[in-house]
Amino acid sequence: MKHAQPTSLSVRPSACPGLLRIVQAKDGGICRIKLPCGRLSSIQARAVAAAASAHASGVIEATNRSNLQIRGVKPGAEQALIDALLAAGLGAGSPGADDVRNLMVSPLAGLDASAPVDISSLAGQLLALLQDQAHFHALSPKFALLLDGGESMAMLEHPHDLWLAAMGPGDHALFAFGLAGCPPQAADDAPALAAVYRRQVPALVEALLELFLELATPEQTRMRHLLAKYPEGDLLLRLQQRLDVPLLPAGDWRRPAPQTFAHLGICNGRHVGGAPALGRLTAAQLTALADLADTQGDGSLRLTPWQSVLLPNVRAPEAALQAVRNLGLATDASEPLARLIACTGSAGCTKGLADTKADALALAPLLPSGAVAHLSGCPRSCAAAHVAPFTLLATAPGRYDLYQRGGVGFGRLLARDISLQEAGERLAASPDTWSSTQ
Repeated sequence: MKHAQPTSLSVRPSACPGLLRIVQAKDGGICRIKLPCGRLSSIQARAVAAAASAHASGVIEATNRSNLQIRGVKPGAEQALIDALLAAGLGAGSPGADDVRNLMVSPLAGLDASAPVDISSLAGQLLALLQDQAHFHALSPKFALLLDGGESMAMLEHPHDLWLAAMGPGDHALFAFGLAGCPPQAADDAPALAAVYRRQVPALVEALLELFLELATPEQTRMRHLLAKYPEGDLLLRLQQRLDVPLLPAGDWRRPAPQTFAHLGICNGRHVGGAPALGRLTAAQLTALADLADTQGDGSLRLTPWQSVLLPNVRAPEAALQAVRNLGLATDASEPLARLIACTGSAGCTKGLADTKADALALAPLLPSGAVAHLSGCPRSCAAAHVAPFTLLATAPGRYDLYQRGGVGFGRLLARDISLQEAGERLAASPDTWSSTQ
């Protein structure tokens, strides 16, 4: 849908890019396209590729929230880019709704027969709730929800302002929920706050979002900010007073662990996934993936929170897998670039202290088999919403502090101000500390 209003009058001020709000960076404008549940038709994929080529640098990034963003938007081409994307149906129903489509689901939602619950229709209800009720457009562009049906492919490490996860199978399944965190998996993880039946999930979400907007000050943009003032027990009591049904105890429920690196290669015998190098696609690669979706799949693509692309319902998986490899995408966890994350770095961001993309390519041949690492140009950690097993935090061009996950922040400091060569040696010397988690 194309909006007639001028962009400057349609969207509230924010530092976050959106489809209607192009934010300037060192390498040009950034336009972020929020995809409903990470889904993109082949026609839309071609439209993104064409728009990125005509109005920007041609660089397209898969994000860690299953979205796409176009980098290097040319000065003066902003409105032409926006119009092209809106014409392809990539906008929300109204300008104010674009920011709040922050609902993460598994890339296999609706496709995984082993999942306890197919959350597709429920996800549609929640997206409609966020988009259609104008008062929810006051939420921060970063305010995010997770809806988990128990799929085998799932990102459970990204903290969400509100998460909901199926506790069992069927239409009458209970959904556990929590605030400012993740579904519990290990015994020492923070437990779920409570649970409701599946049919009650939309009412729960609506009541919780209204409670947040009522209590939060303009500076309290995230649920963690509100929890610093109101304890969980207090919020739970206030929430119960708004609901017509009782909140149920979730007990010691733990979410079963998903498969690691399930987003790569052939999944469930009929879905094919590949990760572009460091999350970046060229317009030609995205166009070729759209062609594969038409000739080999069902005409759709799904973006994943691992900055990769999934082709669902492929008719000839092995042939499609080889075609994805031929495009230069990683399809196996043994490939170093499948285990490296890097922000845009100093090449595209004024806050970056090192060229993290180039450094990650240099680190790739030094990365030990099994090690997973994240290169961040500054402490904001834009490329990774979760803490990676190892983080290299830039201190200067080509120099990094090395952290191992555990404790607060990026984790335990292993070494200060080291080179990429030294980082590779440190990782190789400690195989017992590697982690193959996603």
